[in-house]
Amino acid sequence: MSAVAVRTATPGDAAQIAEIYNYYIANTVITFEEEPLTAGDMATRLADIQRQGLPWLVAELDGSVVGYSYANQWKTRSAYRHSVETTVYLRNGFDGRGIGKTLYSALLPVLREQKIHAVIGGAALPNPASVALHEALGFEQDISPGRFQAWPLGRRRLLAAHSPRDLKSGECAALVV
Repeated sequence: MSAVAVRTATPGDAAQIAEIYNYYIANTVITFEEEPLTAGDMATRLADIQRQGLPWLVAELDGSVVGYSYANQWKTRSAYRHSVETTVYLRNGFDGRGIGKTLYSALLPVLREQKIHAVIGGAALPNPASVALHEALGFEQDISPGRFQAWPLGRRRLLAAHSPRDLKSGECAALVV
Protein backbone atom coordinates (compact mmCIF):
# COMPACT_ATOMS: atom_id res chain seq x y z
CA MET A 1 0.00 0.00 0.00
CA SER A 2 1.25 3.47 -0.93
CA ALA A 3 1.44 6.50 1.31
CA VAL A 4 -1.54 8.81 1.53
CA ALA A 5 -1.15 11.95 -0.57
CA VAL A 6 -3.06 15.10 0.33
CA ARG A 7 -3.92 17.55 -2.43
CA THR A 8 -6.46 20.22 -3.35
CA ALA A 9 -9.78 18.76 -4.44
CA THR A 10 -10.86 19.19 -8.06
CA PRO A 11 -14.28 18.92 -9.71
CA GLY A 12 -13.19 15.50 -10.95
CA ASP A 13 -13.18 14.30 -7.32
CA ALA A 14 -16.84 15.15 -6.75
CA ALA A 15 -18.19 11.65 -7.49
CA GLN A 16 -15.80 9.97 -5.03
CA ILE A 17 -16.41 12.65 -2.40
CA ALA A 18 -20.18 12.18 -2.80
CA GLU A 19 -19.74 8.41 -2.47
CA ILE A 20 -17.83 8.87 0.81
CA TYR A 21 -20.39 11.33 2.17
CA ASN A 22 -23.41 9.34 1.03
CA TYR A 23 -22.25 6.37 3.11
CA TYR A 24 -22.69 8.54 6.21
CA ILE A 25 -26.06 9.86 5.03
CA ALA A 26 -27.36 6.32 4.43
CA ASN A 27 -25.88 4.63 7.50
CA THR A 28 -25.64 7.28 10.23
CA VAL A 29 -27.28 10.50 11.31
CA ILE A 30 -24.05 12.45 11.82
CA THR A 31 -24.35 14.51 8.63
CA PHE A 32 -27.76 15.98 9.48
CA GLU A 33 -28.63 15.34 5.81
CA GLU A 34 -31.52 13.08 4.90
CA GLU A 35 -31.08 12.58 1.15
CA PRO A 36 -28.00 11.39 -0.75
CA LEU A 37 -26.09 13.86 -2.90
CA THR A 38 -25.24 13.48 -6.55
CA ALA A 39 -21.78 14.13 -7.93
CA GLY A 40 -23.22 17.36 -9.34
CA ASP A 41 -24.46 18.43 -5.91
CA MET A 42 -21.03 17.79 -4.45
CA ALA A 43 -19.28 19.59 -7.31
CA THR A 44 -21.45 22.64 -6.55
CA ARG A 45 -20.53 22.51 -2.86
CA LEU A 46 -16.86 22.14 -3.72
CA ALA A 47 -17.01 25.12 -6.10
CA ASP A 48 -18.83 27.23 -3.48
CA ILE A 49 -16.12 26.57 -0.87
CA GLN A 50 -13.29 27.22 -3.28
CA ARG A 51 -15.01 30.38 -4.59
CA GLN A 52 -14.78 31.72 -1.03
CA GLY A 53 -11.03 31.17 -1.22
CA LEU A 54 -11.20 28.41 1.38
CA PRO A 55 -9.43 25.06 1.10
CA TRP A 56 -10.98 21.70 0.26
CA LEU A 57 -8.45 18.89 0.44
CA VAL A 58 -8.62 15.21 -0.44
CA ALA A 59 -6.55 12.29 0.78
CA GLU A 60 -5.66 9.97 -2.06
CA LEU A 61 -4.39 6.41 -1.74
CA ASP A 62 -3.51 4.25 -4.72
CA GLY A 63 -5.41 6.58 -7.06
CA SER A 64 -8.63 6.71 -5.02
CA VAL A 65 -9.99 9.43 -2.77
CA VAL A 66 -10.19 7.95 0.73
CA GLY A 67 -11.06 11.09 2.66
CA TYR A 68 -11.58 14.80 2.48
CA SER A 69 -11.51 17.87 4.63
CA TYR A 70 -12.53 21.45 4.08
CA ALA A 71 -13.23 24.72 5.84
CA ASN A 72 -16.41 26.70 5.46
CA GLN A 73 -17.27 30.18 6.60
CA TRP A 74 -18.50 30.02 10.22
CA LYS A 75 -21.01 32.85 9.84
CA THR A 76 -21.65 35.33 7.06
CA ARG A 77 -21.24 38.60 8.97
CA SER A 78 -17.93 40.32 8.37
CA ALA A 79 -16.82 40.15 12.00
CA TYR A 80 -16.59 36.36 11.55
CA ARG A 81 -14.37 36.55 8.45
CA HIS A 82 -11.43 35.02 10.35
CA SER A 83 -13.48 32.09 11.69
CA VAL A 84 -14.25 28.83 9.92
CA GLU A 85 -15.91 25.52 10.65
CA THR A 86 -14.06 22.43 9.49
CA THR A 87 -15.26 19.09 8.22
CA VAL A 88 -13.47 15.80 7.71
CA TYR A 89 -14.88 12.55 6.33
CA LEU A 90 -13.16 9.26 5.54
CA ARG A 91 -14.20 6.46 3.24
CA ASN A 92 -15.88 3.71 5.28
CA GLY A 93 -13.24 1.29 6.54
CA PHE A 94 -10.37 3.79 6.41
CA ASP A 95 -10.74 5.13 9.94
CA GLY A 96 -8.05 4.44 12.52
CA ARG A 97 -5.20 4.83 10.01
CA GLY A 98 -4.31 8.45 10.78
CA ILE A 99 -5.85 9.77 7.56
CA GLY A 100 -8.15 12.21 9.37
CA LYS A 101 -5.23 13.60 11.31
CA THR A 102 -3.17 13.82 8.11
CA LEU A 103 -5.95 15.81 6.43
CA TYR A 104 -6.33 18.18 9.38
CA SER A 105 -2.55 18.57 9.64
CA ALA A 106 -2.52 19.74 6.03
CA LEU A 107 -5.64 21.92 6.39
CA LEU A 108 -4.65 23.91 9.49
CA PRO A 109 -1.46 25.47 8.03
CA VAL A 110 -3.37 26.55 4.90
CA LEU A 111 -5.92 28.28 7.13
CA ARG A 112 -3.16 29.92 9.15
CA GLU A 113 -1.63 31.30 5.93
CA GLN A 114 -5.05 32.72 5.02
CA LYS A 115 -5.14 34.64 8.31
CA ILE A 116 -7.91 32.45 9.74
CA HIS A 117 -7.74 32.72 13.52
CA ALA A 118 -10.52 30.46 14.79
CA VAL A 119 -11.16 26.94 13.52
CA ILE A 120 -14.34 25.40 14.89
CA GLY A 121 -14.98 21.67 14.79
CA GLY A 122 -18.28 19.98 15.46
CA ALA A 123 -19.34 16.40 16.05
CA ALA A 124 -22.72 14.75 16.27
CA LEU A 125 -22.77 12.59 19.38
CA PRO A 126 -22.00 9.90 20.09
CA ASN A 127 -18.94 10.00 17.88
CA PRO A 128 -15.88 9.10 19.96
CA ALA A 129 -13.56 8.94 16.95
CA SER A 130 -14.36 12.52 15.92
CA VAL A 131 -14.10 13.79 19.48
CA ALA A 132 -10.72 12.06 19.89
CA LEU A 133 -9.44 13.45 16.59
CA HIS A 134 -10.40 17.03 17.47
CA GLU A 135 -8.94 16.76 20.97
CA ALA A 136 -5.68 15.25 19.60
CA LEU A 137 -5.35 18.31 17.38
CA GLY A 138 -5.77 20.79 20.24
CA PHE A 139 -9.50 21.43 20.14
CA GLU A 140 -11.39 21.38 23.42
CA GLN A 141 -15.01 20.37 23.83
CA ASP A 142 -16.69 23.59 24.79
CA ILE A 143 -20.42 23.05 24.65
CA SER A 144 -22.05 20.51 26.88
CA PRO A 145 -23.83 17.71 25.03
CA GLY A 146 -27.51 18.35 24.64
CA ARG A 147 -27.32 22.08 24.18
CA PHE A 148 -27.88 21.71 20.44
CA GLN A 149 -30.11 19.06 18.92
CA ALA A 150 -31.49 18.05 15.57
CA TRP A 151 -33.82 15.32 14.40
CA PRO A 152 -32.29 13.86 11.22
CA LEU A 153 -34.36 10.97 9.87
CA GLY A 154 -36.68 11.36 12.84
CA ARG A 155 -33.95 10.43 15.34
CA ARG A 156 -32.74 12.81 18.03
CA ARG A 157 -29.09 13.72 17.63
CA LEU A 158 -26.95 15.86 19.88
CA LEU A 159 -24.22 18.15 18.66
CA ALA A 160 -21.08 18.97 20.58
CA ALA A 161 -19.06 21.91 19.37
CA HIS A 162 -15.35 22.09 20.01
CA SER A 163 -13.70 25.35 20.98
CA PRO A 164 -12.09 27.06 18.09
CA ARG A 165 -8.47 26.26 17.65
CA ASP A 166 -6.84 29.69 17.70
CA LEU A 167 -4.37 29.54 14.84
CA LYS A 168 -2.80 32.87 15.74
CA SER A 169 -1.61 31.75 19.16
CA GLY A 170 -1.98 27.99 18.80
CA GLU A 171 -4.26 27.91 21.81
CA CYS A 172 -7.96 27.16 22.09
CA ALA A 173 -10.09 30.23 22.44
CA ALA A 174 -13.42 30.47 24.18
CA LEU A 175 -16.48 30.02 22.04
CA VAL A 176 -19.65 31.78 23.05
CA VAL A 177 -22.73 30.61 21.19
